[in-house]
Amino acid sequence: MLKYKRILLKLSGEALQGSNQHGIDSKVLNEYALQIKDVVELGVEVGIVIGGGNIFRGLTGVDKGFDRIKGDYMGMLATVINSLAIQSALESIGVLSTVLTAIKMDPITEAYSKLRSEHLLENKNVVIFGAGTGNPFFTTDTAASLRALEIGADLLLKGTKVDGVYTADPVKDKTAVKFNKITFDEVYKKGLNVMDMTSFTMCKENNLPIIVFDMNQKGNLRKVVQGEQIGTLVCN
Repeated sequence: MLKYKRILLKLSGEALQGSNQHGIDSKVLNEYALQIKDVVELGVEVGIVIGGGNIFRGLTGVDKGFDRIKGDYMGMLATVINSLAIQSALESIGVLSTVLTAIKMDPITEAYSKLRSEHLLENKNVVIFGAGTGNPFFTTDTAASLRALEIGADLLLKGTKVDGVYTADPVKDKTAVKFNKITFDEVYKKGLNVMDMTSFTMCKENNLPIIVFDMNQKGNLRKVVQGEQIGTLVCN
């Protein structure tokens, strides 16, 4: 039984680098692709947004002297590289997938449109949304929230290396306690770090639930779409 029929999966670029210092770890990439294939075969319609931090992050570039706007566009290009990598990994195991980018990049990708993405999803084609929102000053978290709302996703999934939302950073604070469920308002009050404020507010105002979970644990994606208690549910 599926609890969620259409999802938007947000992955961080850093997650793709695995144990490497930068770039793409093919082992992690292929493991992610297998998990995505698993839920597609269950009948889930999957959209994906991935960051580019494993290659280039706009804000980091500013610290090194890059112009903010140019840095953000460089970050968008990094997300396209990651998007193409995921597409290649999916296609290699027989999963139909298409990269749609917010900035026209013919002949590498197709330009994003809501109608095109919905048509692809309805035909069991994984849609990978690249180049963020196409605008500087907006993160890929915001792009994930925007695309999730545009395609009418039932759920926004944030796949990370942590198994949910905690009272504090569990890596730095061993006494941190995990939330199984928390409201948007509680996240605001407690000052917890789930997503950037723009994307988080979009989800709250449009009643789009978020689940933060450990994507590196094999089988977790399947468990989430089937409604098992995995990670942390953030909702109104």
